[in-house]
Amino acid sequence: MLLDGYVSDLRSLQAVNFQEYQENMLIRRTVERTLHLAVEACLDMGQHIIAREGFRTPVDNKDTFAVLQEEGIISAEFLPKATAMARFRNLIVHDYAQIDNAAVFGILKRHLGDFDTFAQAILVYLGEVR
Repeated sequence: MLLDGYVSDLRSLQAVNFQEYQENMLIRRTVERTLHLAVEACLDMGQHIIAREGFRTPVDNKDTFAVLQEEGIISAEFLPKATAMARFRNLIVHDYAQIDNAAVFGILKRHLGDFDTFAQAILVYLGEVR
């Protein structure tokens, strides 16, 4: 799964401290882009399942996760984290000048497990994990 590779790449950068993160543009760009790709992978998986199953059509990326929650694929407890992923994706794609290095660094340090939670929920839904 592509998502596993993106998360693995991000985990390899978790040893970086905030000063190094701020000072090294290549690390910042790598983290930002890889987080973007990881969120896109989650959205793609969700949208594929929604289309395949004939669930209601989401109105936007955040709504993709809402549909997955409505259908019992992700939990209500996880929905706010998934919605935050979609908001982050929109920030990266549309408001690049406003990216907060501390916020992105915080995602790198504290929220990679959210991708694991999402992937696990998808695998359970697909019957690949019990």
